[in-house]
Amino acid sequence: MSCPVGSLKISQKPLFIVPFRRDPDFVDRGDLLSQINKRCSQPAGRAALVGLGGVGKSQLAIEYAYRTRDRLPLIWVFWVYAGTRARFEEGYRRIAEVTRMDGWNNKKVDILRLVHIWLSDESNGLWIMIVDNADDSGVFSSPLDSGRLDQATVVLSDFLPQSPNGSILFTSRSREAAFRLTGSYRDIVKVDRMDREHALALVRKKILGGYEQDDAVALIEALDYMPLAITQAAAYINQRAPRATVAKYVHKLGQGGRDRAKLLDLDIGDMRRDGKASNSIMVTWQISFEYIRRARPSAIRLLSLMSLFDRQGIPESLLSGRYGEVDDDQSDFEDDLNMLLNFSLASTDLSGSQVEMHRLVQLSTKRWLELNKELEAWKEKYLTLMDESYPVGRYENWTVCQALFPHAQAVVDARPINDRLEAWASTLFKAAWYASEMGNYQAAWEMGISALEARKVTLGEEHPDTLNSLNSIGLVLVWQGKFKEAEAMHQRALQANKRVLGDDHPSTLTSIANLASTYRNQGRWKEAEELFVQVIEISKRVLGADHPDTLTSMANLASTYRNQGRWKEAEELEVQVMEMSKRVLGDDHPHTLISMANLASTYRNQGRWKEAEELEVQVMEASKRVLSDDHPHTLTSMANLASTYRNQGRWKEAEELEVQ
Repeated sequence: MSCPVGSLKISQKPLFIVPFRRDPDFVDRGDLLSQINKRCSQPAGRAALVGLGGVGKSQLAIEYAYRTRDRLPLIWVFWVYAGTRARFEEGYRRIAEVTRMDGWNNKKVDILRLVHIWLSDESNGLWIMIVDNADDSGVFSSPLDSGRLDQATVVLSDFLPQSPNGSILFTSRSREAAFRLTGSYRDIVKVDRMDREHALALVRKKILGGYEQDDAVALIEALDYMPLAITQAAAYINQRAPRATVAKYVHKLGQGGRDRAKLLDLDIGDMRRDGKASNSIMVTWQISFEYIRRARPSAIRLLSLMSLFDRQGIPESLLSGRYGEVDDDQSDFEDDLNMLLNFSLASTDLSGSQVEMHRLVQLSTKRWLELNKELEAWKEKYLTLMDESYPVGRYENWTVCQALFPHAQAVVDARPINDRLEAWASTLFKAAWYASEMGNYQAAWEMGISALEARKVTLGEEHPDTLNSLNSIGLVLVWQGKFKEAEAMHQRALQANKRVLGDDHPSTLTSIANLASTYRNQGRWKEAEELFVQVIEISKRVLGADHPDTLTSMANLASTYRNQGRWKEAEELEVQVMEMSKRVLGDDHPHTLISMANLASTYRNQGRWKEAEELEVQVMEASKRVLSDDHPHTLTSMANLASTYRNQGRWKEAEELEVQ
């Protein structure tokens, strides 16, 4: 590469050497082009467009090239691919050819040095060079000829000119590579997915037939506002019209699984993308995955684990040290996460304590793992982690349960294809428990029934964990008002618990209490009363008089008395339960609030309005604070207070609450 350059002969009229025609459907995205122009208008200016593959970096560069030519007709515009050293050299050889540099067709000429000298010569006029796909900083930083001492320190970046008559615009998936090439983070222009307005504008321009606005919105949401994905979807729909429509495409995406993956794997030609690059959004990102696997294997392991979580709000505490072949330390996690951030495959919240990823990146990662036969192993790791991390749905765990609930819901889709379902079922059981406590009965039912069926398969019909699931499902049925179905569930659980665990076991007592509650909800007072009395006596002996389960049974017996109009007996028990609950559980515990509401109901039924009102106000305010404004218990407390107001003729106050 030490061949003499010789004299330089150039074309008199600057040429526009961009291998793509202008996109008539280009959507101008805010100030991105002006940000590029601000940096590239400086002498020896450099700028880099950085973002995910398929986010529209090259399209922005193409449009900027055309606008630059329109504004400055006497400027040279060059385009060079930088995915590999060979392609970069090919681009430089093309520049030498079109400018007719002396020696351009000599195979022995040092083409890199030839072009570098020409670009550095101000007498050759203004120029801008777009260096596309500069993703791998190693392409530019590796020695060009390590076998020769005089060339050992020469690297490709040495041939990127810094002359006042020219500027360079890079496109890159890697923020770190962009920094190395521009020399400043200030010269990096981040290109993110489109916003709603720009994504809809792209749909309007790309799709030829008619469609409903709601379908277009559903399409861009399903495709995560990614320009390449939207463009490919439009090409698919246009190609198959009229049988293919936006609505049908969205429906196929919504089916998930292989249908969705097949759509996103499609590669329909795009005249404004590198002909050697895939137009499939999945393949586009999987190229990044392969690069990261080679450059930093631990970072791709982190991405693999992340892909199983819900895509948003992934706590750092569930990732750090949890994805390595051996335990990684915090510094390893920081470096791995930084690698993913550099490639825009992940982002963090403002506090930096939670990580998230784009919907389609998550889907592509899973698909890539599946193709590499690694998905099941990562599912197993994820499920073990979630089972260890997700607590049971008791009040004292609600903060953690709430934070991790979206990730517990993601467990549903991570069911292993083999029968190793213990961790999967355990996590769903605990999440269903919490969902039931929150009044989310549909989610509680769906997760609970999945856990039950899995436990039947893996543990057997009469395993204690299976029976716990049976009890849990029965309670959800009670809350849904399906008392006959609940009764059948609780009868099955009770008989099995007696047979397996014995009459006095806590799980057996829970089954008896649940069955009694089912009787009470059907107005079968005597049957309910007999069972509740039985449970209370055994609970006091086995668990203790102030055990929460004992208090719950006492509260249920009191409710049975109240349902029969036995006010004095109900009140005595309810006062006792309320005072013990406050002492044992705390004033704001949901069970304490229920005991207060029960006592208030007894007062209200006796016409003791003031006493009822005082308790109901406390219950309503605490329920809003502890549960939520729209929790069923909160709404019930508001309705009870409104009833108390109404019974006192306080119509306006009652109406205000009822409207809420």
